[in-house]
Amino acid sequence: MSFTAYTSKVPGAPAPKAGRREWIALVVLLLPCLLVSMDVSVLYFAVPFLSAQLEPSAVQQLWILDVYGFVLAGLLITMGALGDRIGRRRLLLTGAVLFGLASCLAAYAQSAEMLIAARALLGVGGATLMPSTLAMIRNLFPDERQRGKAVAIWSAAVTGGIAIGPVLSGALLEHFWWGSVFLVNTPAMALLLICGPLLLPEFKNPAAGRFDLLGSVLSLAAMLPVVYGIKEIARNGVAVLPVAALVVGVLAAAAFVLRQRTARHPMLDLELLRHRGFSGSVLMNLLAMFTVVGCAVFLTQYLQTIRGMSPLRAALWHMVPSLAVGAIAPLSAALARRLDRAYLVAAGFVFAAGGFLWLSWLEASSPLWSVLGGAAVYASGLVAVMSLGNELALGAAPPERAGSASAVLESGTELGGALGMAILGTIGSAVYGDDIEGALPAGLPKGAADAAHETLAGALQVAAHLPDRVGHALVSAARDAFMHGLHAAALCAAGVMAAAAVLAVVLLRGLRTPTDEGGKAGAAADGAREAAAPAAAN
Repeated sequence: MSFTAYTSKVPGAPAPKAGRREWIALVVLLLPCLLVSMDVSVLYFAVPFLSAQLEPSAVQQLWILDVYGFVLAGLLITMGALGDRIGRRRLLLTGAVLFGLASCLAAYAQSAEMLIAARALLGVGGATLMPSTLAMIRNLFPDERQRGKAVAIWSAAVTGGIAIGPVLSGALLEHFWWGSVFLVNTPAMALLLICGPLLLPEFKNPAAGRFDLLGSVLSLAAMLPVVYGIKEIARNGVAVLPVAALVVGVLAAAAFVLRQRTARHPMLDLELLRHRGFSGSVLMNLLAMFTVVGCAVFLTQYLQTIRGMSPLRAALWHMVPSLAVGAIAPLSAALARRLDRAYLVAAGFVFAAGGFLWLSWLEASSPLWSVLGGAAVYASGLVAVMSLGNELALGAAPPERAGSASAVLESGTELGGALGMAILGTIGSAVYGDDIEGALPAGLPKGAADAAHETLAGALQVAAHLPDRVGHALVSAARDAFMHGLHAAALCAAGVMAAAAVLAVVLLRGLRTPTDEGGKAGAAADGAREAAAPAAAN
């Protein structure tokens, strides 16, 4: 069975429409991206259960949670470039095998070290899957309108996976052992391995040249320390080790850029970053994820500590806004046919700013619908932003570079989430600490005072061991301080969104379609460039 890519060389020639086979292939591609995004959050509820059996140290527990995201972020650019060279379907199916095997290894881990290693392998597998799926959409849907719909569906699947992860984890843990949260990946990967060769064509860049091993090492050395440093600062504050990691990461990033400028066959075409449709879209997605992750931490704590919900119930309610805005991505793709994408992206940011302002007015006693309403408003705006951003970035890249372009886009998203958790989390925590300091009872032991000063959960634990009147006063003060911290983070997020709306108009205005700009990085009406010749399916 073989597939023929669109290879018309006539500028302005209409791109062919995708048929039923391509849309079925898209459904197959949604499986891996849904599972990879779920695996980011699926461990939220499983940690107490696996800790009871494996007895990890505090440091090992942090690595169990974080190593997946570290490896995933570090290898995205490498895997995107590798897919352009060896074939995106081949890389996708290889990643499916690795992801499935690593899931089994994690499910039956007999020690903390074994689970950490399995989570690292899951990160390697995830790094092969994410850029492969988005890059293949670029080739499966040469028609711009159809590609916009496909990217919108892909974006919704990724967003939905992050929301579904904790809920699925909680539901499985009520009936099965902790390893079930990993084992659920295996049948989905098996289905991908069966359907992939039948439905997915092979695409690769026949002129890609040799793989740049040094560039791969430098990209890993740039991303890993930066993500690690940002997360450590968010968790424990500024310290020597995370700051040193950031410095190392920045130096490695500079070396990576220099390598890409001088290499005969670079992993990343730096001309792509000069295309304002591509670089602007990467920046827009980074800013969107910055606010999503930064404020999601506070909303989760609000539902559990202020509203007193169980983790599973909090996850279910937290998923409601995601389900409510499920139609936004396809709607934004439809509107993009008639309106300038710059103004649509800006409108999405304005909506998001309104949602964050809404959250800044919340009180501890606000009705639940008010909390979910604010979350739904900002989620609606940001789903539209990220869907349109993905489409613009993907359309700006030539088909033969779609793998590396997708990887850069995903890397920006990962970095935005890490920055949001660090910066907005630090702002909220600082406001909480300043507010609670004057409310601590006199004579409180230093350890208890430090715990109450650190987090709302710590204050509630301390209050439980105090006399009723003093304990109630501390709980009330801690809740008020937490809400002030949430307000500060939400106001900062609203300000970032307002600035992003202006940037969107400046950077993206006039890009009616992803291919209007031309140039080396653009595709010039999709037919001006030759798509990578697909290999016959084996």
